[in-house]
Amino acid sequence: MTDTVSVPTAASDSAQGYVDDPRNADVLLYVDGDFVTRDKAVVSVFDAGFVLGDGVWEGLRLVKGRLLSLDAHMDRLFQGANAIAMDLRMTREQVVAAIRATLDRNGMTDGVHIRLMITRGRKTTPNQDPRFAIGKPTMVIIAEYKKPRPEAKARGLSLFTSAIRCSAPDVFDLRLNSHSRLNLIQALIQAINAGADEALMLDPMGFVASCNSTNFFIVRGGELWTSTGRYSFRGITHATIMALARENGVTVRETDFTLAETYGADEAFATGTLGGITPVTRIDGRRIGSGGSGPLTARLSAIYEGWVQAA
Repeated sequence: MTDTVSVPTAASDSAQGYVDDPRNADVLLYVDGDFVTRDKAVVSVFDAGFVLGDGVWEGLRLVKGRLLSLDAHMDRLFQGANAIAMDLRMTREQVVAAIRATLDRNGMTDGVHIRLMITRGRKTTPNQDPRFAIGKPTMVIIAEYKKPRPEAKARGLSLFTSAIRCSAPDVFDLRLNSHSRLNLIQALIQAINAGADEALMLDPMGFVASCNSTNFFIVRGGELWTSTGRYSFRGITHATIMALARENGVTVRETDFTLAETYGADEAFATGTLGGITPVTRIDGRRIGSGGSGPLTARLSAIYEGWVQAA
């Protein structure tokens, strides 16, 4: 049995926070075809992912034996690998088979979050040039029992607007689900130092783009607003929420909007794979709406949870 794995106290208010589960201490991880304990899960210091963050990843959920939005995740994974000219040397079916083998090896059927990470693999020396990679890509699958902290949803998130902007596609395409996340981490550090839970990030023109690790919505006049996506990652949960909202008669606008419009919103919430919908109750010290989960946020949360359980 490995050491107990627990969430650090300082991370309890994170948008990515989760409830401790002692079962995770004994979970076996997939590392290049082998199943190993947490303390044995290692990659080379010459691995391209360690050296430069050269790789792509996906975060998936397992609910009642089903991998949610599996096709969309595989589409994004292979498109991302193609964008950085990385041959995974595995088919979609083989990647999915490795995920399912990891789940089966751990006897997992429900309430699981999966992190799939693939890098360019080991290199002869630490540098940027992909031609120095040798062998095949490195693939790691970490499956853990995770559910979001209920108090975070009840309390809602506090955001701080970061000075670091989301990048344009010609600088760094955020739709590429790359291991490189330093700019987003810097934004989050600013928010943490300001006493907030997560960063709100603007695009190069000053319009609201997204949070540092989640997508962002506001509600104004009964309508659901989110960014155009020109300068932000387009999360799979983000797309699902928009589709469900439209199916249920909610007007959804993918549009440019400002911080002033955000401060005056009736409601706000963030979306992500693990947390689904999490209310946002304060931004830059200002209360949003009633300061709690608004009626449309609550309605969409119920609709989304229904979709998750029935998917």
